[in-house]
Amino acid sequence: MLRNEYVRLSDSSTVIPLLHDIIDEITLKIISSTIDAPKNVFQICYDNKIPLSSTYKKIRKLQQEGLVSIEKIETDGKGKRVALYRSKIKSLDFNLKKESILLQLEQNDGLFA
Repeated sequence: MLRNEYVRLSDSSTVIPLLHDIIDEITLKIISSTIDAPKNVFQICYDNKIPLSSTYKKIRKLQQEGLVSIEKIETDGKGKRVALYRSKIKSLDFNLKKESILLQLEQNDGLFA
């Protein structure tokens, strides 16, 4: 049985840029769309009605930030390799107080390395 663990970030120089990147309509759709099951870029675009070029750009950035990963690579009917992406985030909580800031990310089935 996998247990979910949390990643807590409290350094504002880390939290603020990360929040800035996540709180974007396309990014939110990509993360939400891939929480439960891995999807290829075309599935993500179709399900969320977002442009292909924007999706590729955002996925690349999310991979660099460690928030989305390639869960597996499949071969399509034409013999082309297709990556299936999955969100590493199951949930996200943000807490702002006068003296502190906290971002808590719940791992998606142990996907954080």
